[in-house]
Parts: sequence; C-alpha cells; structure tokens
Amino acid sequence: MTYDIDFTGKHVLVVGGSSGIGNAIAQAFRTKGGLVQVWGTRASATDYVDDDGSDLTDLAYRQVDVSSAEEIRDACASIDQLDILVLSQGIVLYKRQEFTSAGFRKVIDTNLNSLMDCCEQLHPKLKVSQGSIIIISSTAAFHSVRGNPAYCASKTGAMGLTRTLGDIWARDGIRVNGIAPGLVPTKMTTVTTENPDVAQAALSNIPLGRFGRTDEIAGVALFLASPLSAYVIGQTLPVDGGLTLR
Repeated sequence: MTYDIDFTGKHVLVVGGSSGIGNAIAQAFRTKGGLVQVWGTRASATDYVDDDGSDLTDLAYRQVDVSSAEEIRDACASIDQLDILVLSQGIVLYKRQEFTSAGFRKVIDTNLNSLMDCCEQLHPKLKVSQGSIIIISSTAAFHSVRGNPAYCASKTGAMGLTRTLGDIWARDGIRVNGIAPGLVPTKMTTVTTENPDVAQAALSNIPLGRFGRTDEIAGVALFLASPLSAYVIGQTLPVDGGLTLR
C-alpha cells in the first residue's frame, strides 16, 4: 500500500463547492491532481469573486438548485465519469423560520433530500469507477439545535443516510463515509463566530479551545477518498476539536 494521497486524473464533483468547507475541499482535491467540478447557487463562478475565502480557480463550475430533483437529474446527466462525490450542500434559516412548515421543508429539501437525489443519479458512474462518496453532516447530528429543528434533523438524517448507503453500496465497490464538522468560521456560522459573547461560550465547550479551519475538514475528506481509508465504510467522523466529547 502507498501512503501518498494522489488524485491525479480522478474526476471529482463537490456539490456546494463554491464557498466555505465545500470550496476548501474542492481546492484540496485540485491541488492533489483531481479534475474538479463544483456546483453552486449563483449564475457563474465570477459571482463569487468578492466572497471571503471563495476560490474557484481551475475548478469547473455549474449552477444547480439542489432543492430541485429535476435540476439535479439534468446536471448529473452531463457527467461522463466520476470517481469521488462530495456532498457539501446546506442552508440554515434563522429567526424561527424553521419552525414553519415551509421553512422546514426548504431546509430538508436542500440539506437531506438532495443528498439522496445526487447519490441515486450518480450511483451508476461511481459503481463503474469503484468510487467514493463523502457526505458532509455536522456535529448538530449529535445534539439539539434549539433554534434550527430542520437543520438539526437534516444533519442527523445525513448521518443515517451515510450509514445505510455505506452498508448497501459496499457490495457495489462504492465507499460511503461522512464528516461532521464542528464550529468552523464560514458564511453560515457567522451568527456564532462573529458574536463575541456567543463565540466565547462556544469556545468554552471545545477542548482544543479554538474554532476549526476549512482546510482541516478538507484534509479529512482527502483521507476518506484515498486508499488510506479503504476499510472505512459508513462512518461519519466528527472533526470538531473535541466538541462532541462533552
């Protein structure tokens, strides 16, 4: 066995790869030789130029509304080869919007239902390549999130989906695993990380005493897609500085 992580010539799709953790994962695969496509919500890659931390350099980009099963089908139909699928899409709604049926469904459609839609459509290509799926969940899968019932339910569901697909699709040669990031500063987490009082309270529950970085999540994604994790199936790895230990 080689211990080098090299994805030269591998075809990688990162859904939600236009910003945040997904973008860091996409760039990590690119730097290791991957041929990376990302899906995002905006019309073109140039629409992300002014976003903090977003880097779409040398990444193929496509706009896809993953809350639409039809758009997912159309986008997947254009993919000829695929070795690695990373599902990093996700939204959260604040101000109690998730306590309404419309808000709840919107989050579930984007954060959970779209995962299965992508997996269903791309399963045949991943079976041919004996590929890998990595589902990005959250440490919210391990505890309640008082203001966000849909987000919490979707991430818990994502972890269950990872277990089940990991079990059933192992016989097809597809390894399915997941990552549950802790608190990582991104656009989605600014309500916590940029509020001094809330941030301090959050940090007090993290044994390492700091927030995570997007590149730290990306490193675990590389591991899970590589031969180094060839015997890892259906697991969701918390990458959280120890948050879920308490």
